[in-house]
Amino acid sequence: MAGMDLSQYLGAFLDEASDNLLHLDDLLLAVEKNQEDMEVINEIFRSAHTLKGMSATMGFERMSSLTHALEDRLDKVRKGENTLKSNDIDLLFKSLDTLQSMVDAIRNDGNDTSISIDELVQALREAISDEPQKDTFLGSDSKPAGLESHEEEWIHEASSLGMDVFKVKVFLTQECLLKAARAYMVVNRLEEMGDIIKTTPPVDDLENEKFDRSFEVYIATHSSQDKIEEAVSRISEIEKIEIEHVGAPQVEREKNENSVDQDHASQNEVSSENKALHSEKNGNNVSKSANHKKSSQTVRVDIGRLDKLMNLVGELVIGRARIERLVQEARLREFDEPLSQLGRISSDIQEMVTKLRMVPVSFIFDRFPRLVRDLSKTMKKKIDLRIEGQDTELDRTVIDEIGDPLVHLIRNSIDHGIELPEARLKNGKEATGTICISAYQEGSGVIIEVDDDGHGIDTDKVRKKALEKALITPEQSSEMTEEELVQLVFLPGFSTSDAVTDISGRGVGMDAVKTKVESLGGQFEVASEHGKGTRVLVRLPLTLAIVLALLVKVENEIYAISLENVEETILVHKNDIKTMHGIPATLLRGDVLPLSDLASILGTSVEDDGQEEYPVVVVKAGRNKVGMIVSELIGQQEIVIKSLGKFLSKTKGIAGATILGDGNVALILDVASLCAR
Repeated sequence: MAGMDLSQYLGAFLDEASDNLLHLDDLLLAVEKNQEDMEVINEIFRSAHTLKGMSATMGFERMSSLTHALEDRLDKVRKGENTLKSNDIDLLFKSLDTLQSMVDAIRNDGNDTSISIDELVQALREAISDEPQKDTFLGSDSKPAGLESHEEEWIHEASSLGMDVFKVKVFLTQECLLKAARAYMVVNRLEEMGDIIKTTPPVDDLENEKFDRSFEVYIATHSSQDKIEEAVSRISEIEKIEIEHVGAPQVEREKNENSVDQDHASQNEVSSENKALHSEKNGNNVSKSANHKKSSQTVRVDIGRLDKLMNLVGELVIGRARIERLVQEARLREFDEPLSQLGRISSDIQEMVTKLRMVPVSFIFDRFPRLVRDLSKTMKKKIDLRIEGQDTELDRTVIDEIGDPLVHLIRNSIDHGIELPEARLKNGKEATGTICISAYQEGSGVIIEVDDDGHGIDTDKVRKKALEKALITPEQSSEMTEEELVQLVFLPGFSTSDAVTDISGRGVGMDAVKTKVESLGGQFEVASEHGKGTRVLVRLPLTLAIVLALLVKVENEIYAISLENVEETILVHKNDIKTMHGIPATLLRGDVLPLSDLASILGTSVEDDGQEEYPVVVVKAGRNKVGMIVSELIGQQEIVIKSLGKFLSKTKGIAGATILGDGNVALILDVASLCAR
């Protein structure tokens, strides 16, 4: 409706705009490889058109102006009047970057006025031929009068998708008392059959009965004229219906349906939604198509609400554990069955909420093709990016946190890993390097790998830099293995770059990535072969909220260790504990297992009662295994991870806390940090 408050749509608009820009990025990358692919160019035009309608509807004029110029440039190309050149592709990418900056500005400040677009719009206009665009309608019917330019474009778009466009004029009887109700019923019936492009008069006038006895509805539909007439004529108090054909399909419908893939279909749904919003602002009708009805079965939910729901589920898990403990202590057998049922229900709720928070890793992977394209162009390198397993799902919180570390790993591969084409050819490789990003589920976690076929980590250079920075002594250097030298790249401030650039060289790289991964309860490994390439493996938990943990006792305190980090538990006889280089160790199936007294690390005093065997938890930190000596193994339990707050969150070795069934608090151990100590 005219003058309505559109702020309620802002969140949906920003999400849709970001999705559209990401989609446009992918499409432009495809066009850059094949500039003759008209199907992709048509898809880019449709996405740009959708974005223009959305921004105009929401009142963001700068964004609307830029997308309009972008759309005009693409319109010339798709009609064969112009071709895309290399400079044009760069200009289009720059436009997308500017539009993304506008989306960010709107998200932060509520408007897009801080972003300058004049030079960009001018450049896009200059790229367009001065030839006037002829206004031709597809098919033999005449151009409909009284339509705005954007409405004509919608008719063009509907026709190109194999839809017919009709102007339906409805005459009500003289005796009709509730004209607004009859008009609503007609429009509602037509909404079920296609996309409403326009109503004359506008919807607010129809609702307020500001019309005589007739009104018009423009509809894009796959239904026939006879079916439309039949559907409308079933409504009472209608005297006459006149239907005029104002647009014809550009190609045979069957051919078009075969050529339009699923992505196109989803874009059309978005387009329908935006037409609906646009129509509301202009007093026109809100449209719904059959596709839109299907999409309305999904609901966007604010992540904050899901966080709150997950917290409530966590409280439910804690409450259940406490009730189970009390029932066990009281030996109340009659509670067994209802408690078992409660356990199943709460587990199902927990699983459902966890799944609700899951999003595919494509959420972050989709930004990488553009990143690789820009960096490889800047550094004059040829790189083929391969992405696998983008449907693998992770908790939204983990996804949000891991994006930047992965971006750094890719930048690292491009800068330090992949060689220049001449160097690769000289070393017997193909001129084009390969970076492969893959994700897959393993056990209760997800592994993300970043592989490149570059020259790998030069351990001699690493050794030299480490000696220069006095990170190691010459004696240590002479004794270090290749694998140990590779681990030096994780030291704070370490960099093998000789100069600081926009891409790397500041020494805030791999150590920050490793720290971030470990703060998420994950593990980080690097394997490199000089001259062959580097493989980085990031192992992440599926969720950060509720995890399965091993409870252990150290003296009188209970601690939790995530099962993600636990390899196994063993009993070690005191006679089997030896000392190697001053460190206690034992043999585990022929391999040396370093032992660490958890009580000593945590500063807990333990009385030596002369026990013969020690319970040991074998944990994995990177490629290394360490046996942690504890006082007692309690068992597995689902725990709800609680933050320690900003004052204690930096405590080394502690990842958080949980509430046990008896109401007591147990600290959750950060295995990676403890092993480092």
